[in-house]
Amino acid sequence: MKSWKVQEAKARFSELLDACVSEGPQVVTRRGLETAVMVPFLEWERLNKATRPSLKSLLLSGGARADLTLPKRGSARHRSTTPL
Repeated sequence: MKSWKVQEAKARFSELLDACVSEGPQVVTRRGLETAVMVPFLEWERLNKATRPSLKSLLLSGGARADLTLPKRGSARHRSTTPL
């Protein structure tokens, strides 16, 4: 995976894009720190689909959908109905 400085990536964007399509992901650095990765679109779609469960799989899963602590029923305080 080739690394590009941000100034170089801006100046030679078409070359960066071509390298991404032909060679695979390209890293962009800012001040020496890896900041971003440019990946081909088909790879991006594949990664996105692999990390997100579908709505169908979420609804059919047996596990909890969220970590919520719910109070016991009937333990909530009721407001008074008398006007102030």
